[in-house]
Amino acid sequence: MSLDNKPGNRPTDPLDEHLDATVRDYIAAIPAEHRPLFDRLHALIRRADPKAAVVLAYGMPTYRSGKRRLHLGVWRHGVSLYGWRRENDGGFLDRHPKLRTSTGTIRLRPEDAADISDAEFLDLIRPALTE
Repeated sequence: MSLDNKPGNRPTDPLDEHLDATVRDYIAAIPAEHRPLFDRLHALIRRADPKAAVVLAYGMPTYRSGKRRLHLGVWRHGVSLYGWRRENDGGFLDRHPKLRTSTGTIRLRPEDAADISDAEFLDLIRPALTE
């Protein structure tokens, strides 16, 4: 891990050193109360597919792998995931039905994510990035 050049010198993943400036600015602007959850999910997405391109789309970081897209946005409640595959979510929503909104978004507050393992998140993320 290295340090970014933003105030606070937050640790960053070496894969992130080549992120587009707009994505880096988005990440740097995340409120402190949501940054640990964002960082955790961002790192898991990067682990699931290190070659996925990270761009800003719809105003949030978007991970592109082939034709697949996974969006990770920060809102006042916490973090939301868009673009995951309901038919192949590893049973994630069966175990956590209250996290899904009516629009199909997975909405995570820090207290919700605290009880979910990295392995369980990876079971949701990996199929979202594969063809």
